[in-house]
Amino acid sequence: MGRQIVVMGSGETSPTMVTPHQQILASLGKLDQLKLTILDTPFGFQENADDLTEKLIDFFSHSVGATPKAVSLRDKSVRGAALGEAVNAIRESDWLFAGPGSPSYALNVWQELGVSPHFDEVLVDGTIVLASAAALTAGSHTIPVYEMYKVGEEPHWLPGLNLIERHTGMPATIIPHYDNADGANHDTRFCYIGELRLRTMEALLPVEVFIIGVDEHTGIRFDLDERIAHVFGRGAMTIRHHGESWTVTSGESATFEEIISHTGSSIVLGEPAPLFKVDPHKVEELLDAGKVSDAVDALLNLDELDRDTETRAAVHSLVTRLGHIAASPKVDIMSVVGPYVDALLQARQAARAGGRWDDADAIRDQLMEMKVTIKDTKDGSSWDIESS
Repeated sequence: MGRQIVVMGSGETSPTMVTPHQQILASLGKLDQLKLTILDTPFGFQENADDLTEKLIDFFSHSVGATPKAVSLRDKSVRGAALGEAVNAIRESDWLFAGPGSPSYALNVWQELGVSPHFDEVLVDGTIVLASAAALTAGSHTIPVYEMYKVGEEPHWLPGLNLIERHTGMPATIIPHYDNADGANHDTRFCYIGELRLRTMEALLPVEVFIIGVDEHTGIRFDLDERIAHVFGRGAMTIRHHGESWTVTSGESATFEEIISHTGSSIVLGEPAPLFKVDPHKVEELLDAGKVSDAVDALLNLDELDRDTETRAAVHSLVTRLGHIAASPKVDIMSVVGPYVDALLQARQAARAGGRWDDADAIRDQLMEMKVTIKDTKDGSSWDIESS
């Protein structure tokens, strides 16, 4: 039951959600063997981001009984080795959590840095939990809540991560805070936009896309292997398509096929889409097998692909891993570290020749951490390493 997408409408750190969090983590295996990661991006722009991160870690440590590590991707300035470290942490996670903040801000940062496709890699064997603001990013389309509710922009959608359709086949958008009643004398349901604006928003969606509403203090666990959506917490899941709704209450479940059948349309349940278009696993497999020169060739082939953000992030990740292996105190400098340093130098030269300075800087940073001195000449680069 490890492969899951979990969305929560609100209350992700409330007593209501302690048991669901524990059950989700228990389904992944032994806690002391799991890599648990919190992403701070949704609230990265806030002055109290450090406090919010600390509160999340404290909640999971003391209330849930599991201690995650925070990966800091607070803005688009993250580059080089720091980006590589973050990408590696995401890709290696068994459980990845993101929560409150701004959905539009989170999407902007994740897409600019090219880390979004690595969420798919978590779902090869693990679980992603997206709560409150982050839950809005999971579908094909995302409501820019603050821009509409606070700033007064006209109703419009932003492109979402589309995790739901890629991994369940269901073309859906997620709306948390579905039953919100904070407005008292005005309609704040449907994540604060109300019925009138929701109708306008629905008309802007492609005809096949439907809405999955998640009430406050409520969650949905999409089991990707069993192809069942389980509802938990205090409220309900609402399937809405062009004004027509069907509800599944807490404690009940619905198969993906049942959900599609209640959209009142001719939608055909699709198959999950292929994962990550730039495959870094080939390089990693070669590294694990000790085939250094082949790994370098594969890395440079990746580097020659179109320089979209996903490729940049993959290259940062691989370069960072090369640096860590080369810097390991457990290996002999000349027989093992030497070839990896040469590999890093080849990648650095390719990056510099192509004007890809972020990649070149990432490699330089790793070499400096290894106490490597580089000598650049017109005939190439040589190196020396400080003995410990």
